[in-house]
Amino acid sequence: MDSLTQAVLGAALQGTVLGRIQGRRSLAYGAALGTLPDLDVLVRYADPVSQMTFHRGFSHSIFVLTGLALLLAWLVAKRWPDKGYTATRLFVAFWLVLVTHPLLDSFTVYGTQLFWPLQVTPQSWAAVFIIDPVYTLPLLLAVLYAALKGLRGRALAGLSVALAFSTVYLGFGLAGRMAAEQRFDVALAQQGITASEVRAVPIAFNTLLWRVLAKTPDGDYYEGISGLFDREPPELLRQPRNLALGKRLDGDALHDRLRWFTDDWLRYDAVGDALVVTDLRMGIPGHYTFRFQMGQRDATGQWVAIQPRGWIGGGAASLFDGDKLSLIWRRIVDQQPPLPLASWAAQLGGHAAQARP
Repeated sequence: MDSLTQAVLGAALQGTVLGRIQGRRSLAYGAALGTLPDLDVLVRYADPVSQMTFHRGFSHSIFVLTGLALLLAWLVAKRWPDKGYTATRLFVAFWLVLVTHPLLDSFTVYGTQLFWPLQVTPQSWAAVFIIDPVYTLPLLLAVLYAALKGLRGRALAGLSVALAFSTVYLGFGLAGRMAAEQRFDVALAQQGITASEVRAVPIAFNTLLWRVLAKTPDGDYYEGISGLFDREPPELLRQPRNLALGKRLDGDALHDRLRWFTDDWLRYDAVGDALVVTDLRMGIPGHYTFRFQMGQRDATGQWVAIQPRGWIGGGAASLFDGDKLSLIWRRIVDQQPPLPLASWAAQLGGHAAQARP
């Protein structure tokens, strides 16, 4: 999630557990500690694939953060023995603030290495968008109220209510994701389409409208839109993953790492002499957040792997196109006209998309 959300979550948690002892300072301490795991963005890597796949790594490990919480609790209890702290209470506060950061990140689609150094696929539960005002605003308002009124009475109750609401909202997001996947499964089956894997991800600041992806056994994929208020089948767009092209990168360590990190939700496109790899999980058709050139043709016309570089058309800006966002928000409550998925996908370049009604 975004830094503001992580800060207000940390502030609310530490204020709830230590507010009676630390007062308003607990909010500031919790906000700072809650954003600490994201300091890994200061580590720079030689290429964008490494930058992407090593983020939310060791600093987001529940094992590392549990050890850090123990260390901090011991240091604070030793340094300020007369403040009324107990080591247990300090550990609980620090552990909650630190560990909820990667747990909340895991509820987004990006991928969080929650169990580092174990090499399991990063957790990507895709229950909420990376920025979701419905999750963040109640926490922000509760923290601001506590900062104004002090950590007592209604302010403490407000923090508890905001934390309870935020937790329930994550559950609502998970339920919405599963419902979207089920609706998409039914729509595919009605058209005689077999899917080997289906997953939904929330669209743009809400948990009411979902992008749904479905891999097919022949190496293509379907992309579509499913909304909570839909009464008609979702729109579907068939597109190629071009897996034969991806085999040109077999044995490349960074390509293998990208496949692992994304759970192999990748597509490949030849754009001129560039071999472009796209992470399908984030963005909208034709405008995906993470795209990388990972190969190029050599003098003999053969594909060779290169050090990855970012590809035009990727990046976070692809999520914030005003015209597209207005269509997406309208689509939450009205299925007609359907979103122009085929038109958007055509902007990707290097492929032909096949639309289905």
